[in-house]
Amino acid sequence: MKYLVKFILNIFDYFTLKKVMKKIQSLIGKNFSTAIDVGSHHGEYILSIKKNFNIKEIYGFEPNPVAFKILKKNINNHSGINIFNYGIADIEGEKILNQNIESSSSSINSLNKNSKYYKKKYFLFNFLNLKKVSNSVKIKAINLANFIEEKKIDKIDLLKVDTEGYEFKIIKGLGKNISKIKLIHLEHHFDDMIIKNYKLSDIHNYLKNNNFTKIFKIKMKFRKSFEYIYKNKNF
Repeated sequence: MKYLVKFILNIFDYFTLKKVMKKIQSLIGKNFSTAIDVGSHHGEYILSIKKNFNIKEIYGFEPNPVAFKILKKNINNHSGINIFNYGIADIEGEKILNQNIESSSSSINSLNKNSKYYKKKYFLFNFLNLKKVSNSVKIKAINLANFIEEKKIDKIDLLKVDTEGYEFKIIKGLGKNISKIKLIHLEHHFDDMIIKNYKLSDIHNYLKNNNFTKIFKIKMKFRKSFEYIYKNKNF
């Protein structure tokens, strides 16, 4: 059952991502210089960018060691892609990653096992209860603002953040470097499966105060999750 559910979700996610790519293209064209992908997983987003755009440099971050091995294999034959087996956080240091059996849901945040959404999801993904839903692994986390400074990146055309409930801390951790970003693409979960101490309105207000405006929203099929694109009004 796990593989059937995952197969169906992957099909719907493919078409959702296709709409996102089309919107990004309408905003910044097919040619741009730099993209940063925080939460690269198996490289789905990175490979979609390479397919749809002419881009000089992509930086991808994936802290899950198992997912990172697959990511490394998937992007092996592509140039201009730099990947790092790090997490991104507001404060650098060692973190604990909850490595879930549904790997794209792995997060630094803890799972709410009393959540109805949690119980429904892992009934499907762990039907016979044969595996432990989550294992804790130590990861290295760096600050994205420091990375941007070290790499001397002057402009970021696209920042994508999909970190299962850790998005707000990553965005705040950019500090003044947020002004270098043209587009921010983020995912937000409205279910209570992942424990996070913020709401979408917190991200929205923070971005608004930093001169960003929301220009795109799309719901992910069969999930209480949405994809958003915010544009820096200075560009």
